[in-house]
Amino acid sequence: MEAEGLDWLLVPLHRLVSWGAAGAMVFGGVVPYIPQYRDIRRTQNAEGFSTYVCLVLLVANILRILFWFGRHFESPLLWQSIVMILTMLLMLKLCTEVRVANELNVKRRFFADFDPHHFWHWSSFADYVQCVLAFTGVAGYITYLSIDSALFVETLGFLAVLTEAMLGVPQLYRNHRHQSTEGMSIKMVLMWTSGDTFKTAYFLLNGAPLQFSVCGLLQVLVDLAILAQAYAFARHPAKPAPHAAHPASAKAL
Repeated sequence: MEAEGLDWLLVPLHRLVSWGAAGAMVFGGVVPYIPQYRDIRRTQNAEGFSTYVCLVLLVANILRILFWFGRHFESPLLWQSIVMILTMLLMLKLCTEVRVANELNVKRRFFADFDPHHFWHWSSFADYVQCVLAFTGVAGYITYLSIDSALFVETLGFLAVLTEAMLGVPQLYRNHRHQSTEGMSIKMVLMWTSGDTFKTAYFLLNGAPLQFSVCGLLQVLVDLAILAQAYAFARHPAKPAPHAAHPASAKAL
């Protein structure tokens, strides 16, 4: 009887918690990029942030949306992908504007040049949009043709979450190459770690497809590796090489 009497409180409380968790899923993924975005705007220097992070997330979330057409999953995960794509485009727009403004080389590079040496290092935000649209069109057409194949759909889902799990790898490589985390927002990585931990727990508790949970765990491990780099490089900073260029001019990935 007591339990039944508390239903009036427990049912709305459960709904409130579910809505809160869903809201955190949708918007929590973009929060880590707010401090990085503000740092880039304030310093007018985007060299510490790898724009390949944007590439990884754009590919991963486009594939995840296509996966939804073959195997529906929870709506918050779908909306999270849409919000993340918009956020990454904003990050790319800012990074491109700042980089072009600081670049001494006036030669412009375009997506339509199809030059692999300058892939993802174009001179205009419009070129990145063209690339994203081209990828979406090709991947969407292939998905349309193969949507009835269970093997294709499951492989697509696996590729989506595996690509997202590699999110931190470009930043990890950039830090290793420069033996420094200068210009990288530690707040961003801490938020990555907490967000990925929450996301993985959400996957496990809500019975998301297995691919989501496995790759979520991998993502947490990559985040921890980047934090370990930040700690190690802070304790043992690399000695500047003679006649080395200023860090702000070093090409990040």
